[in-house]
Formats: sequence, structure tokens, C-alpha cells
Amino acid sequence: MTGARLRDLSESDFEDTEISINVGGYKRRLRYDMLLRFPETRLCKLLGCQSKESILELCDDYDDTKNEFYFDRNPELFPYVLHFYNTGKLHVMGELCVFSFCQEIEYWGINEFFIDSCCSYSYHGRKVEPEQDQWDDKSEQESTTSSFDEILAFYHDASKFDRQLFGNFRRRLWLTLDNPGYSILSRIFSILSIVVVLGSIVTMCLNSLPDFQIVNANGSTEEDPRFEIVEHFGIAWFTLELVVRFAVSPDMTLFFKHPLNIIDFISIAPFYITLIVNLVVESTPTLANLGRVAQVLRLMRIFRILKLARHSTGLRSLGATLKYSYREVGLLLLYLSVGISIFSVVAYTIEKEENDGLATIPACWWWATVSMTTVGYGDVVPGSIAGKLTASACILAGILVVVLPITLIFNKFSHFYRRQKQLENAMRSCDFGDGVKNIASVNLRDYYAQRVKSLMASITNINKNTPSEQSLNDSIN
Repeated sequence: MTGARLRDLSESDFEDTEISINVGGYKRRLRYDMLLRFPETRLCKLLGCQSKESILELCDDYDDTKNEFYFDRNPELFPYVLHFYNTGKLHVMGELCVFSFCQEIEYWGINEFFIDSCCSYSYHGRKVEPEQDQWDDKSEQESTTSSFDEILAFYHDASKFDRQLFGNFRRRLWLTLDNPGYSILSRIFSILSIVVVLGSIVTMCLNSLPDFQIVNANGSTEEDPRFEIVEHFGIAWFTLELVVRFAVSPDMTLFFKHPLNIIDFISIAPFYITLIVNLVVESTPTLANLGRVAQVLRLMRIFRILKLARHSTGLRSLGATLKYSYREVGLLLLYLSVGISIFSVVAYTIEKEENDGLATIPACWWWATVSMTTVGYGDVVPGSIAGKLTASACILAGILVVVLPITLIFNKFSHFYRRQKQLENAMRSCDFGDGVKNIASVNLRDYYAQRVKSLMASITNINKNTPSEQSLNDSIN
């Protein structure tokens, strides 16, 4: 066998002794002395095998008569391995997939440490690119998956009406209420809802103006009766809309798990809570302090503006962007916190004796916050030259800190906006005339590509600490 023959050979015979290698039909004969230069590689380990069983642990097949080792590997990548044995260096062509190349050299027992300097920077840059874009890839993968899954969930919900009483009528009403672009009637309903929401917000703002406030004999203020009529009409519309949506929902148990339905409930809850509080205060004068709670709840009417998200693709995309950009937002807050802490202490040290507005560190926090965010109210400014230089550095640092994460967030917003438009187009193309028949077309190629890309990135992360890397680290240490 190979191991026995190896022991019988002297060092001078190594140069004339060869083994036959067959890699997916690509045949070559390799000298012993060339393989022995790299004892950690798979081919060199073959030379020390004592039995056919040990040989088959390292290769896929072995021919005793020809002394040929067969490997079921990619023959197009094996020339790179041969080049390594000849020169001791690895080279990576630009058209190669770095993930496949990494797995291939790992199979042959060759460490990435041997990649030549001319290819090392490009190779490692391409390899770690998925890690650098991990957050973007995660959001893209989740959004691609969610777009596909949401379409399936949409049709699954629509199919539930086939088993319900008046299912076809309820399904059409459900589509009219939840899909603004489904029909002309749904567009009209969407426009009316937007007008009512904007009217409610405008009346709330106008009611804060002194010209529209009515003062009672006891000195308290009341709302203009005209605004009360608009408010009551808006509450009636919002309540009716929520009740009808709940009545035609395909699954009432999951109705309030949807964020937009929660927003609809929050938009009308303050009115009814305020009504109950006022009734309790009138019947029980000792609970007059509850009136302040009612005043706070009235301010919550501003959250009705969020109802526009049901009719606006941009607002829904913004919500998805914030959901999947919490890391970027966290980094932005972290950078701002570090900068504010540093510049506030520097400004306090310089200006504490000459500027009363910067006499304490908390006051300097306020100054550093408005300076780093480039707001610059001008209520507190440094007076000394050193303080002005500090302020200039604070402003420049704030610009850099704010701009860096904003680019990532904007790219995510553009991505989610495109996905949302694709999802809406798929839903608008549905036809449930005689029940659920066909599912709108979905780009399965993109969905599958994202899945494969995620899998390859996961394999790369798993193979970070390979046995050959561990042996190399041990030899270095």
C-alpha cells in the first residue's frame, strides 16, 4: 500500500515517485516530494495511509491496480490547488465565488493564510462583505420572506370566507376596507377616511387658538360647538369603521394583533375614556382631580394621524424601516451620547467661570445636544476662543455622526417602499369572483436567491474556525 511504499523509499527516491490523482475527471500525477512540503494537506496525508479503509477516509475511491485516487470534487477549482503545491501560494481569480473557493481549499486542507498578498485583500474583502452587510441582508431577507408570506397569508385569510355565512359579500367588504386600491368604492372610502382624519387633526389644532375658545362665567374654557360637531362626527366615523372591520374580519381572534387595528382603537379610546371620566367627576365632586386626566387624554387625539398609515405606502414603509433599523438607530443614539458627553465636559471645563449658561454639566449637555444635532437655538453660546473652537468641533462631529447611519436607513426605506408597492400590486390583482382560485404571481427567483445567499453566509460563519485554521493558530502560538 501507499504507506508501506513510502517507508521503503529513501529521501532521494521521493523526486521520482508519483501518485495519480483524478478530480472529477481531471487527472494529474503528483510527486511525493511536492506533497510532503505541506504535511497538513489532504493529499500529503494520503501518503501515510496503511490500508484501503484509511485511504477511503480521505478520498472517494481508490484503484489498486493503477494506484489512482479519485475525488468527487469540482475539477475547475483543482488547478488552483495544483498551483499551490507548485508555488506554495494560492491565487484567487475575480470571477470565482469566494464561498465555493473557501470550502474547496478547506476540503484539501489548505489554509487561507497561503493566499498571496496580491489576492488576499480582495479575497477577504469579498468574503467578509456579507458580514459587513449582515443587517441589510437580514432586513432584505426578512422583507423578501415577509412579502411572499404576506401574500400567502392574504390569500389564506380570503379563503376563510368561503366557509362563512355571506362569505362572498363579507370578503368584498373586507377587501374594500383593507385594500384601498381594490376597487373604485375602496378608493372613495379611503379618500373619505383621509378627509375625516385630517379634519379631526385640523379642528384640534384650531381649538387651541384663543379666537376659537369660549370662556364660561366661572372662568373655564370650552370648545367651540362647531368643532365639537366635527369631533363627534369623526369619532362616529372611526368607531363605525373599527366595528365594521372587526365584523368582517376573517379571524376575529387575531384582529387586534395587527398594528393598524391597534392604531384604530387607540384613536377613539381617549374620547370614550374622557367621556367616562367626565361622568364620574360630575357624579362625584371629590374626584375632581380626574378632570386633569381627561385633559391629558384629549391630547392623545394627535395619534389619529397614524391612521393615515393604512392609506399611505410611505408611512407603512417608514414603520417597517424603523422596525428593521433599530440597530442603526441605536448606533446613532450611542454616537450622539458619546459625543455629547465628551463635548459637554470640555465646554464645562472651559466656560464654567465665565459663562453662567454653561456653569453646570447638565446645562452643557443641552448645549452639546442642540449643537451636535445642528439645531443651534442660540440660547446658550460659548464666549471664549477655546469655547468657540470646541463648539466648532462639536458641530462638525455632529454632522459626521448623524450622516453615517442615515444613509443605511434611507437605503432600507427605499427597499421597503419597493417591496410594499410590489405587495400592493399583487393584492390589487386578486380576483375572488367565484372564490379563491389563483394566487397572484410572486417572484420566486428573488425569494430563492435570498434563501441561498443567507445559507451561504451561514455556512461561512460556521466555517470560520476550521481545523486547519486552528492548527495554524496553534503553531503560531
